[in-house]
Amino acid sequence: MRAADAALAVSLGATYLGGIRAGGPRLLDAPAWRTLLGSPRVGVERVAVLGHLTIADVMREQAELGADVVQWHGDPQADQLAEVVAAGVRCWPVLRVAGAPLPRLAWELAAHAEALVLDAKVPGQLGGTGVALDWAALARDVADWRRDFPSVRLVLAGGLHAGNVGAAIDLLRPDVVDVSSGVESAPGIKDPERLQAFVHAVRG
Repeated sequence: MRAADAALAVSLGATYLGGIRAGGPRLLDAPAWRTLLGSPRVGVERVAVLGHLTIADVMREQAELGADVVQWHGDPQADQLAEVVAAGVRCWPVLRVAGAPLPRLAWELAAHAEALVLDAKVPGQLGGTGVALDWAALARDVADWRRDFPSVRLVLAGGLHAGNVGAAIDLLRPDVVDVSSGVESAPGIKDPERLQAFVHAVRG
């Protein structure tokens, strides 16, 4: 939500920068999203975090924002994802998980996705809850899923912070870790020390 936070994340080696378009305290309107994230950055891709939208609205948002990737919350189904991807939109569907086992939908979405986001399922909220998944309970199913779809990237979200991200990585071996509240001093306000500690914990 702040240019200084985006610049710090880039300086620390972030691969992706995300801006929320799905409501909540971190919501950016389209002009603000483009101002903060709209200019392409070398080595850093810009992610638009979307909520409960129709297929047409997902496509419209991607085009209007110029996002490199859209992260689609709102429980998209495999046929909806297939249509969005067929239109040329790089879309990461979000699968919200309440516990083990890993839902069959993970396999169905992976048939069409370049990446799948796993996040904690909290009733009434799409994300940014600070609630972590039960990584140990999911580890075997995630390993099976990764064996079946080795080219699909796993993006892990949900309650990550410097104190637990190492354990999450050890258990699930994600390709990307997605953090928001875990590096904030208040909603939308990134804390430089927490952000640096998180990056250090990720990279060991």
